Amino acid sequence: MLRERTFRRYWSAQTVSYFGDEISTLALPLLAVLITDAGPAQMGYLTAALLAPNLFFSLLAGAWVDRFPHKRRVMVVSDVGRALLLATIPAAYLLDLLTLPQLYGVAFAMGTLAVLFEVARGPLFVSVVQRRDYVEANTLINGSRAMSLVAGPSIGGLLVQLLSAPIALVADALSYVWSAYFLGRIRPTEPAPARGAGLGIAEGLRFIARTPMMRAIVLGTTTVNLFNFMFAALFVLYATRELHLSPGLLGMVLGAGAVGGLFGAAVTGRLTRRFGIGPTMVAGFVLFPAPLVLVPLAGGPTPLVLGMLFTAELLCAVGVMMLDIVTGSVQTALTPESLLARATGVRRTINYGIRPIGALIGGALGAALGIREALWIATVGALAGVLWVIFSPARRLRDLPEAAAG
Repeated sequence: MLRERTFRRYWSAQTVSYFGDEISTLALPLLAVLITDAGPAQMGYLTAALLAPNLFFSLLAGAWVDRFPHKRRVMVVSDVGRALLLATIPAAYLLDLLTLPQLYGVAFAMGTLAVLFEVARGPLFVSVVQRRDYVEANTLINGSRAMSLVAGPSIGGLLVQLLSAPIALVADALSYVWSAYFLGRIRPTEPAPARGAGLGIAEGLRFIARTPMMRAIVLGTTTVNLFNFMFAALFVLYATRELHLSPGLLGMVLGAGAVGGLFGAAVTGRLTRRFGIGPTMVAGFVLFPAPLVLVPLAGGPTPLVLGMLFTAELLCAVGVMMLDIVTGSVQTALTPESLLARATGVRRTINYGIRPIGALIGGALGAALGIREALWIATVGALAGVLWVIFSPARRLRDLPEAAAG
């Protein structure tokens, strides 16, 4: 796949963006904790601000992108816009004007542009990748994501410790610029714009609701995401304040644990060929959330705490890669090209829209019950996601399904 110039540039854009994302994923919450003295509720608000546009705008964005002929252009503009937004944070910090409301605003605007980028990515993907190569292409893309999980937090933690969190965000801004550059250098034949009166939002909704396999996957991943983002909203606060990890050490732990993502990306293709698409998907639904129970269990000497966190991150990352590669390939194969952006918009509204709700619930539970207690609820609850897929046709899949009727 990497011998093909168009795909290589598409993959390069994703890769460099993933690395920047991982830096800001650590730097932005650390910025809130270390500079603005945010508490559990404020951390929930910050995570929710970044994710709320998925709930508000995904349907409209998907409907518009399906009818807009230049998907690649949408992605380039989104990248440039996010770079400019991130640049405002170090500028405000240097002028001593940085506040939590600004972080909320930047997070919300970046989330809005991310929605546009992601709903356009599906139609562009099928224009640069042939159907028979979906799993291989998704394996390469998610392999880059795994590599970013290995190196990104480590780099981010070190940059925060050496330069401060606001300056570390400059690296993420530059990553979006590079992503836009690589996307600007490809010229694929994009899918024809969808036709028909109105935006056609209902068509995407009907397609998800009437396709049993798609419906089960969406509900399963939504359940996992609800509880996982309850966990995510509190994890940095828990690690820094209750486990007393420094930013640099936290970054190294997360980066080392994410070696599992590389392993997951490397073996998923083999697992699907050996056991089938469906069983590999079920395994991903279990392996993603289950190891995280070690996080609220962590305690005792620092080496023991680090070992438990490392194991949790390592095994969780294997599950994430398995789940993302397989579900992404199945959903793309199931969806007619004319509905790709709208179906993506519906999935993001449901699947990603639940994330800010999870973050707010996590922040509220952390404030009301305690951070460790809230993490227990989040880690155990996420295991319920697999039930949707076990009782669906998806678990019996051997190979990628044919496209369902639109």
